[in-house]
Amino acid sequence: MKTIIKTESPAEFFKRGREIARLADQSKPIPHERIIAFEDPEDMAKLITTAKLALFREVRSSPGSITKLSARLHRDRSAVKRDIDELERAGLIKVENKPLPGHGRKKAVRAVAELVLLSL
Repeated sequence: MKTIIKTESPAEFFKRGREIARLADQSKPIPHERIIAFEDPEDMAKLITTAKLALFREVRSSPGSITKLSARLHRDRSAVKRDIDELERAGLIKVENKPLPGHGRKKAVRAVAELVLLSL
């Protein structure tokens, strides 16, 4: 699924919603895309920091545990966990609890978005 991260005004947001409703009313296909919209560009900049983009790229190319991701990125595990939480809230990645053979569980991180486009 394509994910678009952009800024837009409330008027643009509601206009997009009306267009989707119109397509649904006419039984026409609705675009298969996910849009994450921010009214304030500063809020968008908090989501797309260099560190979070590097983390997202790493998760997309090689999913894994938080510990392994932090080791591959040479970053503190707690900082990576905070970034993962934000990216998960935005819907770009997914964290799943998986059982370990024999005992315990691990958190596996994988990308949800296949393609991410930034738009201002």
